[in-house]
Amino acid sequence: MADGTHRKPRRFKALSMARLAPNVATLLGMCAGLTAIRFAMQGRWEAAVAAILIAGIIDGLDGRLARMLNSSSRFGAELDSLSDFVCFGVAPAMMMYFWSLHQLGSIGWALSLLFAVCMVLRLARFNTQMLGEPELPTWAYRFFTGVPAPAAAGLLMWPMVLQFQFGGEFFDSPVITAPYIVLVACLAVSRLPTFSFKKIKVPRAWVLPLMLAFGASVAFLVSSPWLTLSIIAGVYFATFFFSFQSYRRMGIEHHREEGGAEEEDDLGQSDDDPDDGLNRVHQN
Repeated sequence: MADGTHRKPRRFKALSMARLAPNVATLLGMCAGLTAIRFAMQGRWEAAVAAILIAGIIDGLDGRLARMLNSSSRFGAELDSLSDFVCFGVAPAMMMYFWSLHQLGSIGWALSLLFAVCMVLRLARFNTQMLGEPELPTWAYRFFTGVPAPAAAGLLMWPMVLQFQFGGEFFDSPVITAPYIVLVACLAVSRLPTFSFKKIKVPRAWVLPLMLAFGASVAFLVSSPWLTLSIIAGVYFATFFFSFQSYRRMGIEHHREEGGAEEEDDLGQSDDDPDDGLNRVHQN
């Protein structure tokens, strides 16, 4: 350099394995999603569904692992988003095409693309946190906007799970799967409020029954996986009605509280203008 000084090369700080663990878990989940595509190409549908479920479990754990280890980073967030698109956008769309929609030719491929496009739009909207929109009240964060990506992927595979359980050629018919994939894609990018179960507070009296129900669900999942998953998907669909009603009720209560607060502010202030009397005199 001109002044004779030399800059030392920048050294990257070494990272502990604890800080790398969440990112490694995210990569394992992405590999599970890609493996689901391979299983689908081989016609191993049950293994493909299981791979997506494993990816969903890992997706639910890597974020909590990052918070526990205090290793959250922008890189990890971007990696998680890309993994979600592969596991819950690309892989389920490919599975549905190979399983049923290929019978419709180009139309079936277009429907698979529609689902993938809706999923990437949803993830992009989630990452930007809806920039430009006003800040939501605290109670609104108990809900998702639309169906989350892992749940949407699970719902998309519901016809496959039903066929595993009941057999026949009804559930893999394009007449059923074509409108169904459009429905799930629209739910993913919709404004429908859906419950964020991780933020629901459970009363103390319900803790033990809930733990027993969870244990029973795991037992049934091991013994009758496809029937249990079918029931879980159906129950989740049913929660949409209750989440919409709950969101609407909380919104009405919030507006009433805001209205009451504004009325109290108005009562605390005098509406009399000091010049109001003079104005009335002059007008008379």
